[in-house]
Amino acid sequence: MSPQQRRSGLGTNQEAIRRHNLGTVLRHVHGAGQTSRAELTSLMGLNRSTIAGLVSELESLGITEHATPLEGSRQGAGRPSARVRIAREGPYVIAVDLGVDRAVVARVGLGGHVIQRAHAPVLRDGEAWQVGAAVAALIRTVVEDAPSAAPLVGIGISVPGLVRRSDGLIRLAPNLEWHDVSFGGIVLAALGLDVPVSLANDADLGALAEHTRGAGVAVDELIYVSGNVGVGAGVISGGHRLEGVGGYAGEVGHLRFNPDGRPCHCGNLGCWETEVGAYAIAEAIQCPPDKVAQLDEVLDEFDRPSTALRATGTALGQGLASIVNMFNPQVVVLGGYFRSLYRLVGADVDAGLADRALPAPLESVRLELPGLGSDSPLHGAAEIALEPLFVDPVAALGTALVDVRARLAG
Repeated sequence: MSPQQRRSGLGTNQEAIRRHNLGTVLRHVHGAGQTSRAELTSLMGLNRSTIAGLVSELESLGITEHATPLEGSRQGAGRPSARVRIAREGPYVIAVDLGVDRAVVARVGLGGHVIQRAHAPVLRDGEAWQVGAAVAALIRTVVEDAPSAAPLVGIGISVPGLVRRSDGLIRLAPNLEWHDVSFGGIVLAALGLDVPVSLANDADLGALAEHTRGAGVAVDELIYVSGNVGVGAGVISGGHRLEGVGGYAGEVGHLRFNPDGRPCHCGNLGCWETEVGAYAIAEAIQCPPDKVAQLDEVLDEFDRPSTALRATGTALGQGLASIVNMFNPQVVVLGGYFRSLYRLVGADVDAGLADRALPAPLESVRLELPGLGSDSPLHGAAEIALEPLFVDPVAALGTALVDVRARLAG
């Protein structure tokens, strides 16, 4: 290798390292919302001048901005460390939480700031293109007031089903009756835009969001169990999403729970979902079929649980025990309608968990309600849409769209 080639390779490596560091700084500011250069220096182990250069570049890109030092933030002699915060009119993403009965769409900025949102019902028997058109209309609504110069980095979509990791194909969304649907492409076609679009399972994204800025911040072993008509789980292990080779990990609703139980729509008998899924709970409380998709709201109206509902709580705890035994998490977050169920029959859930969990993993786990409420999957969708910005801010902004309103209008 010639000296010129060696110098060229060194320059390429240095540029890659610089962009990596730039994205890492941004990820820290995104997580904190506002931080100081001194804190960034400590977190990243780089010298002050390097951090100052990275922060200045992010400011020049319009991603972050200078913030006034907090009163009392001075440590030792000298001036307080300069602070960095997310730019008020910086890059944003579109987050979509597609449910069985409704779609929620939000314009979300860095720092997890939901700027504007809109929602609309979803036809249970609607074709995927019809749902895609409805989602596209909601997206147009939430970008109406976006600054013309603010770049749209991408779109993230949370789906109640199995999503193939490699290309975002929805292999199966049983409660929507979808099989092998390229929903991301449908939405983009309805918008007439060409932007990066990412899709993932709703429980998986719920886990990501709760780990990032919800009940599981700084918790590296977390399970988010979602009740959204069906039952699924998102797993954070070692601080990272556990997705499986195809992206289908977390289908805990189809663990065998009662060998003599009822048939499940998956084709098996006695799945956990047949005991604690929305239809099982609706049967226990005599909820009309047309209210199943709003089960959390129905449960919130209850003053006290029935005997049947307490039995459901016990079954929920016993199923959670299998998850605790398998993954040994520190926190299990109960999302979807399980939030409302736990408020009613929490003691029964705890008793069922204690009855079947092994003593050792039981000692270190706690059950939590979502810190983000019903918005966990929505925030998770925003996180996966923002990810390219953390990998390489310069490249992500180079492909981002600006003046989206004009493009949609035209």
